[in-house]
Amino acid sequence: MILIIAAFAFWIAAWWVNQRLVAIDTGLNTKQQRVIDLAVPLIFGITIFVVWELLVRGLNVPTVLLPPPSMIWARIITSTATLWADFQQTFLKAVIAGYVLGCGSGFIVALLIDRSPFLQRGLLPLGNFVSALPIIGVAPIMVMWFGFDWQSKAAVVVIMTFFPMLVNTVQGLAASGNMERDLMNTYASSWWQTMTRLRLPTAAPFIFNALKINSTLALIGAIVAEFFGTPIVGMGFRISTEVGRMNVDMVWAEIAVAALAGSAFYGGVALIERAVTFWHPSIRAQKS
Repeated sequence: MILIIAAFAFWIAAWWVNQRLVAIDTGLNTKQQRVIDLAVPLIFGITIFVVWELLVRGLNVPTVLLPPPSMIWARIITSTATLWADFQQTFLKAVIAGYVLGCGSGFIVALLIDRSPFLQRGLLPLGNFVSALPIIGVAPIMVMWFGFDWQSKAAVVVIMTFFPMLVNTVQGLAASGNMERDLMNTYASSWWQTMTRLRLPTAAPFIFNALKINSTLALIGAIVAEFFGTPIVGMGFRISTEVGRMNVDMVWAEIAVAALAGSAFYGGVALIERAVTFWHPSIRAQKS
């Protein structure tokens, strides 16, 4: 009972601190605003883990159902080698390779579609159809085609990331206005000059939206694909195996590693977006 009361007290205290931080008027002090912007989510995250720990122990929740964060952290520390091997197999091989191939091929095909109305009318509907295919139906087929190693998982990632990139790039290339295109034609610009100096910069926010979406889809696709056949290594393999053994702390350790990897991947793409599309109104509004 004491732990439960302590959990609610800690939550209320953290909520009060965050409310006070948000209410601070920083004015033009950008450094202070950045500190507050970092402190608020940090305090919130710490609060989640502390309340989780106290409630699980206070309510005597079986560890098979929900282990406390301290138990998950202990498993991470003692299983570093296994987690690193799984991370290499799933993320560094399947996710990265499939992400690059899927996004790259989707971008190239979008450029071809932009040049050919026939492809636009014929390929986009087909793309929407294929993108709706369930991953649990595609993954076993890819395993049969490409084997049990990371190549089949990369193939699943390619399928999942290709069409979001294709659709967003096509929409982005069509976002430039007729007035700007007429101006480029007045300057006797070629198709390539118009593409590189007008249409691709205009499409950049759409392209980066697809890259950010695919950064999470790629990891999900690779992990789920490993449920249908893989060597004795990989995040998906470890999760499915340890669930059967009732080692739920190891499952949560894999989930934590996947969440950190996915968040870092997404954050890296977002940082590149801020550097490339610094001119976009949404980026300028965030900086101001």
